[in-house]
Amino acid sequence: MKKALPFFSYLLHPIFIPLIGTLLYLLFSENYLTAPQNYLLVLQVIIITFFLPMSFFYLLRTFGKVDTIMLSDTQQRKMPLLLQMALTVILIRETVTIDRLPELYFFFLAGLLSTFLAFVLLFAKIKASIHMIGLCALTFFIVGLSIHNQLNIIYTIAMLFLLIGLVASSRLYMKAHTITELIIGIVIGVVPQIASWYFWL
Repeated sequence: MKKALPFFSYLLHPIFIPLIGTLLYLLFSENYLTAPQNYLLVLQVIIITFFLPMSFFYLLRTFGKVDTIMLSDTQQRKMPLLLQMALTVILIRETVTIDRLPELYFFFLAGLLSTFLAFVLLFAKIKASIHMIGLCALTFFIVGLSIHNQLNIIYTIAMLFLLIGLVASSRLYMKAHTITELIIGIVIGVVPQIASWYFWL
């Protein structure tokens, strides 16, 4: 089992969280988008939150600024986090707007705040777990959706909490983070999402 733990760090890498959140939102919420509009939304999220960051990552790697997609070094995290914040701003201004998709808008807005907090902590040499930030933010977004839409999706939520435990164990097993860094990541991921409930629940 321990040898399988690193698999969860790659499977649930933070770069996949925006897409997973968008897909779960479309699955569990009532929106008035047509099927083509849903496909366009997913395509835009993939381009902005996956393909552009991956292209930027390979550019940085070419110039020796990063060495792995896990961004284990504190200094190596600054540029990718800045890019993530910039792309998230573009996403919520142009695609996931508050008038069209309010719940998803606040998911990304809270995620933007979480990313900013993780970025600020880097200057204090604190490396919060981005894996925990992303997965915990996703989990509490889905909890919020279940309350908002009065959905019984307890098994989905339970699975997400199980995945949090597996990813946390994976990060410890890989010696990528300390327990303190995982806890900081959990707090940074959860608190902005819960705070955002005030505006859309």
